[in-house]
Amino acid sequence: MANQYKYMLDESQIPTHWYNIAADLPKPPPPPLHPGTGQPIGPQDLAPLFPMGVILQEVATDRFVEIPEPVSEAYRQYRPTPLFRAHGLERALQTPAHIYYKYEGATPVGSHKVNSAIAQVYLNKQEGVRRIATETGAGQWGSALAYACQMFGIELKVYMVRVSYEQKPYRKALMRVYGAEVVPSPSPDTQSGRRVLAEDPETRGSLGIAISEAVEDAAGREDTKYSLGSVLNHVLLHQTVIGQEAMKQLELAGEAPDVVIGCVGGGSNYAGLAFPFMQGKLRGERGPRFIAAEPASCPSLTKGLYTYDFGDTVGLTPLVRMHTLGHSFVPPGIHAGGLRYHGMAPLMSLLHEEGLVEAVAHPQLRVFDAAVQFARAEGIVPAPESAHAVRSAIDEAIAAREAGERRVILFNLSGHGLLDLGAYEQYFAGELEDYEYPAERIAEALKGLPQVATA
Repeated sequence: MANQYKYMLDESQIPTHWYNIAADLPKPPPPPLHPGTGQPIGPQDLAPLFPMGVILQEVATDRFVEIPEPVSEAYRQYRPTPLFRAHGLERALQTPAHIYYKYEGATPVGSHKVNSAIAQVYLNKQEGVRRIATETGAGQWGSALAYACQMFGIELKVYMVRVSYEQKPYRKALMRVYGAEVVPSPSPDTQSGRRVLAEDPETRGSLGIAISEAVEDAAGREDTKYSLGSVLNHVLLHQTVIGQEAMKQLELAGEAPDVVIGCVGGGSNYAGLAFPFMQGKLRGERGPRFIAAEPASCPSLTKGLYTYDFGDTVGLTPLVRMHTLGHSFVPPGIHAGGLRYHGMAPLMSLLHEEGLVEAVAHPQLRVFDAAVQFARAEGIVPAPESAHAVRSAIDEAIAAREAGERRVILFNLSGHGLLDLGAYEQYFAGELEDYEYPAERIAEALKGLPQVATA
């Protein structure tokens, strides 16, 4: 069904397969390396942390990976999500551009994260896993995984970055509603957490630290596996239901995008929207521009190095080649907690390095300016993470107005901000600050990179 504002698909049009962009890359992505030996890892090296079903998806080379029926059944509770034409925003901007947004806030937990959470928990359940450990920043991933674990009857422990644990009490409460145990990270529950607290008892924490805690937890228990909400190939794979649906919905609108936009922290929501649209471009055909929007305070794509680094602070995870600010990097406590990660997904990093994805970094106040303008024009309050995509979409629409161009803009509104209203209250009170991470602090963090040949 379609009208000039909302474009909907029916259940029969939910994708039956995830799209694996690795099959269409001109060369294989650089392999992950063992943290001890520095040699490429195999599936068995990942077995202590992940079930084999997840590992096989991580290294998959097929272009399409079938979605298991129990996962499809769970998707049918909320998919397909709507695609909206932002007429109100277009009028407010007086732009000739046509602006569309795919609304992943229309899920049970209010974000795109549940697309991968359901898939990962199902694959763990298939192999008899009884407990999962994970980290979360702003709480979207923790909420989604808690929801999925409750659905499949698996216990969950969440290490929530301390600054978000304190800033976002309702996301913490939502995880507990779904039955998860939630602790602030760094915590006294792990050796990694105790080590960080000993060095800095007042630390705000980081996703890298929380990952170290969750990985240590999972590696130390026979009944537990680890689950990650972004960055790795299998997570990006699961999110491609977003872009596949959006392609069909834009066909209903009779449009094709000139630019595809999303916010990036680890990269999963943007990859989910953008990767299906990249297929033609990877074959050498003309296609849209791709813009990844990140925070100026955690600029992994715009200021990070493309090299091998640990995914966590302590150095427990495999080394992956990605754009990184250094695994010891601890970003400031901005409200876009889901974007406060030191590295970018290896696949997203490779595409950026090859010139297929542009990157832009936005300061916090301009992001909230855009979020409020969008909410007043469209009625939906964006999550602070998604507001980075809104900022870039508005900038593109203004550029189209100034150039007198009719431009089709598509972006992913990957989560609602109804549990982030405390941040908006601080914005209106003038209590938020812009923070651009000093170059010397980034250089200091990069000094600790592992020494790996990347030629």
